[in-house]
Amino acid sequence: MDSELSGDVVVVGGGVIGLTTAVVLAERGSRVRVWTRDPVERTTSSVAGALWWPYRIEPVASARAWALRSLEVYEALAADPDRTGVRMVEGVLGEADLDKARAWAGERLPGLRAATAEEYTGAGLWARLPLVDMPVHLPWLRQRLLDAGGTIETRTVSGLGAVGAPVVINCTGLGARELVPDASVKPVRGQLVVVANPGIRTWVVSTGGDGEMAYFFPHADRLVLGGTAEDGVWSTEPDPAVAEAIVGRCAALRPEIAGARVLGHRVGLRPARDAVRLEREPQPDGRVLVHNYGHGGAGVTVAWGCAEEAAGLAAS
Repeated sequence: MDSELSGDVVVVGGGVIGLTTAVVLAERGSRVRVWTRDPVERTTSSVAGALWWPYRIEPVASARAWALRSLEVYEALAADPDRTGVRMVEGVLGEADLDKARAWAGERLPGLRAATAEEYTGAGLWARLPLVDMPVHLPWLRQRLLDAGGTIETRTVSGLGAVGAPVVINCTGLGARELVPDASVKPVRGQLVVVANPGIRTWVVSTGGDGEMAYFFPHADRLVLGGTAEDGVWSTEPDPAVAEAIVGRCAALRPEIAGARVLGHRVGLRPARDAVRLEREPQPDGRVLVHNYGHGGAGVTVAWGCAEEAAGLAAS
């Protein structure tokens, strides 16, 4: 039953935020259980494009600090990309302001520069950033947690109050809408297309004059194409017309994408909120509840920074 005592800490949620938080806690000496409704391979995190860069996340200042701390970790993990799924890859952030980017990230990313006309049509910046292959990274996080003595259980939680552990970390993403409950958490639907990689080694993120996004991220033999950002849309079924439009927008950037063989389709619901909720909430019965959710489109980008802050709140 949900109220069963379950160790020092229970982390509710098995996506990238929950697993990373659990790893930090376990490696600091806590006995940690992760309770997750879905296996890690079926979480929203598993379908993320997962380029490191803050996107649709507030507050901006905090998000940048969390992102920079996470960058340090990802740079180290990129030393073993086959195992961790993290690589440092060059590409172009279209329509990005170089001076603004340098103001907050230039010290950590000294290679930031303006993209050349050959690299991108229009204004943009060239950067070498972490690109995370989530089908590799999530199982690696899971194993790192298990190696640190943590455990993972697939189970449905009826409410956070029913989790009978001294410390509970709420990393439920969109699930917080019902579990907290917090009606301010809303979905932002993202659809991706996975194609055979025609030999592309760099990534591009572009926003057209009509506001439509186009991006592609290379992962060895495949290319992840995106995307969409549909506020308030709950459907997780791929839309063939949307998929066709995504391929078309990406092919406008790199024509060889047009003939690439389609390998699959992905849809995920980003857990958007006006501001990330990362705070400690003492309970009347003496238990501690720490919230760590609402990361929008930047869960991977801020995962380690938020995990360390959540672990600190749990211990304070």
